[in-house]
Amino acid sequence: GSLVAAVLAHSGRLDKEHLGARVGRLSRRGEVCTMINKKYSEFLPSMQSAEELVAQVEGLANNIDLLKAGIENEVQRDLNVAVAEFTELKQQLERDTLVLSVLRKLQEFDTAIKECSSALLEKQYVTAAQQLDKARSSLRSLESRRGFELKILKALGTELTVQTQNIIYHLGEEWQKLVVWKLPPSKGSSSLEAVVLSELHLHTVPAQDEDTAVPPVAAVLQALAVLGELHSKLKDFGQLLLQYILKPLISHPSLQPVPEEQPDVFILRFRSQEFALDESSPMEVFDKIKLVFEVLHKHLLNVPVEQPGEGRVTLAELLGQLIWEELSDCLIHNCLVNSIPTNSSKLEQYKEVIESTEEFERALKKMQFLKEDTTALLKYACNVDSHFANKKCQDVIMAARSLMTSEIHNTVKITPDSSVALPELPDPGSGDHLKMLPASSLLHNGTVNLGRESRLSPFTLCLPTCRISSSVQQLVELAYHTLLEATASTDLCCVQLFDCVRNIFQLFYEVVPTYHRENLQKLPQLAAIHHNNCMYLAHHLLTLGHQFRYRGTGVLSNGAATFVDMVPGFRRLGMECFLAQMRVQKGEILERLSSARNFSNMDDEENYCAANKAIKQVLHQLRRLGMVWQDVLPVNVYCKAMGALLNTALAEIVTRIAALEDISAEDADRLYSLCRVMVEEGPQVFTPLLEEDKNKKYQEEVPVYVHKWMTFKELMIILQANLQEIVDQWADGKGPLAEEFSAAEVKSLIRALFQNTERRAAALAKIK
Repeated sequence: GSLVAAVLAHSGRLDKEHLGARVGRLSRRGEVCTMINKKYSEFLPSMQSAEELVAQVEGLANNIDLLKAGIENEVQRDLNVAVAEFTELKQQLERDTLVLSVLRKLQEFDTAIKECSSALLEKQYVTAAQQLDKARSSLRSLESRRGFELKILKALGTELTVQTQNIIYHLGEEWQKLVVWKLPPSKGSSSLEAVVLSELHLHTVPAQDEDTAVPPVAAVLQALAVLGELHSKLKDFGQLLLQYILKPLISHPSLQPVPEEQPDVFILRFRSQEFALDESSPMEVFDKIKLVFEVLHKHLLNVPVEQPGEGRVTLAELLGQLIWEELSDCLIHNCLVNSIPTNSSKLEQYKEVIESTEEFERALKKMQFLKEDTTALLKYACNVDSHFANKKCQDVIMAARSLMTSEIHNTVKITPDSSVALPELPDPGSGDHLKMLPASSLLHNGTVNLGRESRLSPFTLCLPTCRISSSVQQLVELAYHTLLEATASTDLCCVQLFDCVRNIFQLFYEVVPTYHRENLQKLPQLAAIHHNNCMYLAHHLLTLGHQFRYRGTGVLSNGAATFVDMVPGFRRLGMECFLAQMRVQKGEILERLSSARNFSNMDDEENYCAANKAIKQVLHQLRRLGMVWQDVLPVNVYCKAMGALLNTALAEIVTRIAALEDISAEDADRLYSLCRVMVEEGPQVFTPLLEEDKNKKYQEEVPVYVHKWMTFKELMIILQANLQEIVDQWADGKGPLAEEFSAAEVKSLIRALFQNTERRAAALAKIK
């Protein structure tokens, strides 16, 4: 019952709420209706006015359509007709304007040609040239009009050419009257005799007794400038000026300009002095050239002209542009180059040349012959250090090459105590290690004390006695003098001279073996001298840079200036040449011994004679070599070379005899006699010195230089010994025979010398 009562109560509340909401909605609807009515009453008049406006607009649109249709049908047609008429009138106007312009240009051309001819008759050359230039401009304008061609233009061009050549001809005649060259019959020659006969006449002042005066030079030059012919006239004039005046004055010291001024003409002549130096100083050359330009400037080159595209310039400026480059090159190569000092001590005196060059350029600039920024001569003169170094290097290289291509066989003797004509070098500076040694270490005789008893000889590091080419000695002297010159020069010059000295030795390395190749291959003495030359150069190269290390404060003092790197190359060059000659001599020795018929069957007289002849030929060859190398090679090199060649002969003989399979008693005796000849006469080929009594020492030391000497003597013992003696010489492998021959070689000789018996078998058994 409680649940039912709750439901009913809730339903009642819902009905009340629904009813209230509905009443609220109805009241709001009434308010909205009232607002709508109010808005409608306000909107209605506006809508009516808008409808009226729409009606008016529609009426206007209809009127516009009617107007547009009228314009398209009537006005546009009239407008097209007007445009067509305007276009036709415009084209007619353009044609008329073009015809009028052409007629005006033709009139201008005709007027200019007539005025040109009239002015030319009156010798008013500038006016004639200007009128001709106007005619050319008019014709050019006519020819540039495309689509408008006249047959008359070709005739006008011909007329213009005729008039141009006519005025150029007249101007050329006037120029020849103004500037007259009187040249020798042999034109093109710039010899002294031809130049002396040359004259230049300048008729720049009209003659007083002539009614028709020569036109002023300015008028002729200006007319040529207008026509564009002035450049070619000046170019021809400049070339003649160079060929017959300027260059001869530079090349011939005896030639002097002689100016002569007369009332109506200026004449430039030349005369030759009888007594003149071989070369002119730059100051003298500059004075002569300046004199020529001064008189030319006074009578010709100071004329101003209006040059098209350049404005107002003087004739001197134009001429300078044409000939200065060639003239300056001639002055440099034929004058300034010769004045460059060959000795650094004369560089101070070269300041006078620099000042003279500067004054010369200043004078030419004042005459407007040169531009203000032109300093070619002065730059060259001021760069004297570089030019001095270049010239010095060139002279040094040429002198060195001359020495290298001279004869090698002209020799001088070099001894450890010989004094070479080298420049006197200063004492080492404070940095030299010798000055740090105690006083007791430097002995009065020049030797250095290394301890209590050991002393080095003063000749310890000296080159041994030998002969070298006199040209090589002079080459070394040249290198020393050049380096001495470098120490007194600027750093740049010093570096160039140092490089030049290196180039000298590099040139020797490349040139001498090539230039003298044939003689070095054929002549043993020249090969020996070349060997000595290379060793002599290497000896000096070891200390050449160090000797100048303490000379001055230049780049040579920093220790980088050295020639030590070239020493191995020169030593190798000398050794390779001499070893190649040694190989040739060894080949000849072996070739001669090959005719000995292997030293077999010596009981045959023919074989014995052949072997004996081969031995004698070998000894003769060795004696000849000993003579040509005598007093040339150092003693130790001589002995080693002769020992090697004699050793080659002995080794070949030993090899041939040891290879024999059968040696009879007579063969052994004859082989022994041949070997005895080698032993007796072989040492006699050792004659390194001219004094015979001094050669005995080296002849006794033959075993030192001939390695197969003892082997050869043991072979002689075997050829004459019996079996027991051979066994005794062997001494169980400890005797002298065992030191020179192997067991197999001794057994082979025993089998060849002795018959097969029990005694031989017993002897062979002991050789082991």
